[in-house]
Amino acid sequence: MKKYTIVDFNIDFPDDDACLEWLKNYLYPSGIFCKQCGMTTTHHKVGKRLCYACSRCGSHVYPMVGTIFEKSVTPLKLWFYAIFLISSTRCGISAKQLQRELGVTYKTAWRMFHSIRSLLQEEIKPMSGEVEMDETYIGGKGRGKRGRGAENKTPVFGMVQRKGTVKALKTRDLKSATVYPLVRAHILPQSMIYTDEFTTYDSLKKQGYHHKRVQHASKVYVSGNAHTNTIEGFWSVLKRSIDGVYHAVSEKHLQSYINEYSFRYNHRGDEKPMFKTILEKV
Repeated sequence: MKKYTIVDFNIDFPDDDACLEWLKNYLYPSGIFCKQCGMTTTHHKVGKRLCYACSRCGSHVYPMVGTIFEKSVTPLKLWFYAIFLISSTRCGISAKQLQRELGVTYKTAWRMFHSIRSLLQEEIKPMSGEVEMDETYIGGKGRGKRGRGAENKTPVFGMVQRKGTVKALKTRDLKSATVYPLVRAHILPQSMIYTDEFTTYDSLKKQGYHHKRVQHASKVYVSGNAHTNTIEGFWSVLKRSIDGVYHAVSEKHLQSYINEYSFRYNHRGDEKPMFKTILEKV
């Protein structure tokens, strides 16, 4: 992945006008079509306003409409800088840290934080070839049973194509009726699926998949090509990041955090800087 530094950022986006110009050029790569004139016309920025006016009829176009910046009074460069900060760290950044970096109120930082993270939900192509599946639990510590069925924790089901993409979803439970529709939606039939010995996966062959297992209970973690090390590596990054950066997340917002780290994983090999990838989703 090409590095994109704070020096690059400040050269590309020195002020609000530069940010607005980028947004206008990205949204209208072939020029702005003026509805009043019925054609693509030249537009110029209107003074200090966040809009452009048609050079023929004077009608206004507002590039921020329909984006996460719409109706925000926060300077556009701060929005761009927040996206830069979020994209520049492997483990993410908290709303509290955004508040300190941007010099805004915590309420504003929190709103920006969640607006930007909303961009990171994406649909991925169905997986094929060799796919690993596993489940984990995320949530606060509590007394009683640990592992599967633990209280105060939310189950999360994950699928990852080896050398490919990951899809992880918060679920209400890990029963077959919940898991198999997700499998069919994201993994093509006849794919080779690797799992541990969890009983929910017993019917994968009946669902039209090839299936091999590793017996973790017997301390067998690799058997030929059969292992779940890839998806477990993703769980490790996800949990360490939540614990280290956010400390705790609510069940209500958990999926958005999962989406963030799935997005980072899925775009880890892109040539385009992560900042540009996120910015183009606004």
